[in-house]
Amino acid sequence: MATAAQWLEGARPRTLPNAIAPVLAGTGAAASLDGLVWWKAVLALLVSVAMIIGVNYANDYSDGVRGTDDERVGPLRLVGSGVASPAAVKYAAITSLAIGAVVGLILVLTTAWWLLLIGAACLAGAWFYTGGSKPYGYSGFGEVAVFVFFGLIGVLGTEFVQAERIDWVGVVLAVAVGAFSSAVLVANNLRDIPTDTESGKTTLAVKLGDPRTRTLHVILLAIPFVATLALVPRTPFALVGLLAVPLAIRANAPVRTGGNGLELVPALRDSGLALLVWSAVTALALGLA
Repeated sequence: MATAAQWLEGARPRTLPNAIAPVLAGTGAAASLDGLVWWKAVLALLVSVAMIIGVNYANDYSDGVRGTDDERVGPLRLVGSGVASPAAVKYAAITSLAIGAVVGLILVLTTAWWLLLIGAACLAGAWFYTGGSKPYGYSGFGEVAVFVFFGLIGVLGTEFVQAERIDWVGVVLAVAVGAFSSAVLVANNLRDIPTDTESGKTTLAVKLGDPRTRTLHVILLAIPFVATLALVPRTPFALVGLLAVPLAIRANAPVRTGGNGLELVPALRDSGLALLVWSAVTALALGLA
């Protein structure tokens, strides 16, 4: 039986910035339209957190039963390490996703029925990332999915359920958050190139190879700061987003200096931290403006 601490580690709390940041950014976009609705922002946050915990457990289950995690470098995997049964981890994944679906249904009923279709797409994307007979995460589409679900849908969905419309500011924020979130996954997949190649998991990093994956990481980390400049016409206060530049530089350091294996773990952590700080200060600037 896995301990509570092991279940917590299996939920991968270091990925929580990927869930929190799009809600912060989307709420900032809604506030800039005078459309902030605090209780909808809270519900959107609950949906996002439940979804990312669910997808993390689902990945743990699917990778574990396939044997992908047998020789994994990095944080604990519940199934791969044998501390929890596949059935228990699968149940945890389904429970988390179900919680997200129920809370999301409240937003659907109080906003627009067609959001139900987007919610269904999110659930399918969460499960089939590494689940099913042909998981798209094994074919190099993981970063695209993260960009869409935790960037475009996460930010613009949060803005829409509050302001009931989206605008160009929301789109810029969505692209920035999606790029940051993808950078986190790129760092993770860069670390796992050797084990993923051996297990037959063809991630984007495996397809690109080590040098080009490192280049992609720095490009993705640069995009949000271009977005910061693009937001200046809405408010010059958006320049506070540049405060996250040192964090982005620190996040890229292990990648830039040729780190491998466990040496790349700080790149995941600091990419997520840069994402969270950028989203928080930018959202605050937009809201106050």
